[in-house]
Amino acid sequence: MVEKTLYLLAYAIMLGFLGILFFKLPRIDLGLVILVTLVLAGRDLLRVEKK
Repeated sequence: MVEKTLYLLAYAIMLGFLGILFFKLPRIDLGLVILVTLVLAGRDLLRVEKK
């Protein structure tokens, strides 16, 4: 339970940081890189959580 909470906290912090970056520099290419980063991190989060 603690690990799941820490995973979600880390994901939320990364989401916040990348969100600030995107809103300060609103560019399409940067948005795509951020989207890919969040999808890969979310996929990894779900994969590790299932173990």
